[in-house]
Amino acid sequence: MQALGFSSNDAQPTLFEQDMPQALGHDLLIEIEAIAVNPVDTKVKAAIQGNLIEPKIVGWDAAGTVVAVGENVGLFQPGDKVFYAGDVSRPGCYASHQLVDERIVGHAPKSVSATHSAALPLTSITAWEALFSRLKITDADKGKTILIIGGAGGVGSIAIQLAKQLAELQVITTASHSKSEQWCQKMGADYIINHHSDLPVQYRELGVEDPDFILCLNNTDKHFTAMAELIAPQGTICTIVGTQEKHDLDCLKTKSAGFVWEFMFSRPLFKTSDMIKQHHLLNSIAQLIDDKKIVSTLNSTLGPISSKNINLAHQQLISGSTIGKIALTAITD
Repeated sequence: MQALGFSSNDAQPTLFEQDMPQALGHDLLIEIEAIAVNPVDTKVKAAIQGNLIEPKIVGWDAAGTVVAVGENVGLFQPGDKVFYAGDVSRPGCYASHQLVDERIVGHAPKSVSATHSAALPLTSITAWEALFSRLKITDADKGKTILIIGGAGGVGSIAIQLAKQLAELQVITTASHSKSEQWCQKMGADYIINHHSDLPVQYRELGVEDPDFILCLNNTDKHFTAMAELIAPQGTICTIVGTQEKHDLDCLKTKSAGFVWEFMFSRPLFKTSDMIKQHHLLNSIAQLIDDKKIVSTLNSTLGPISSKNINLAHQQLISGSTIGKIALTAITD
């Protein structure tokens, strides 16, 4: 098989050959048709220490076809079209083939292309888990309000749609310029404010109730004080962005407000007993796409997986101004 990998944290990605892996246990061997890139790709690359003998394969968003299955597989068979984010502790998807545990793989949407499917898994899992597993939003919360900080990125684009279409919440989101505002409107946001300006002032100018839920997808350190001020009594804040600073959670005490984390790799990383929930939620996402209740957040396709295109994709991710998702097609000979 072919793969694109990094031999050090400052090296250019290189194309190399390695033996085709064998599917055992719950693993699927998947021939990759398209991938999408995410900030985690650049972070894992930056964390490489020293010079590696065999380049590290990153990438955790893909769509493709099952070509072989392990002896314990019961959810898929060869020929199935699938999409998945995978496991950050295993080799990634910048490759022609990849092994992935069936319990974190979904049947791909039937109504969209491989590139549109590849743009969905990581952000959909993150948004779904943040809303329904961490913030614990249920049918009883219909009509309540959520503030999504960073609505135009990959996770925000899906979170807006799920919060509006599935949870039936009032959605206030943040954006930083006119194009991202337009994107958030397209995704279904009710109100849009600017996260580069004073959030509490802008929010209160809307004349809506304080948010019952806050989902932070942009710089937790910068927005922590504003989130603590805005969150409604007995509300919950969820963030996916790690902190560099220390924050005093006592400021949430008088409101009995909660603070939780979402990291979509927790289930596969720790082999939790409910890993299969990611299989089920990806199937739900595929059905929502096919039923046209939500849309893929793909915004650009750069061409096939190559050193040049991966570098370009990473530059766009690092800029912090990406709208929606960036996809690439399969490695070409």
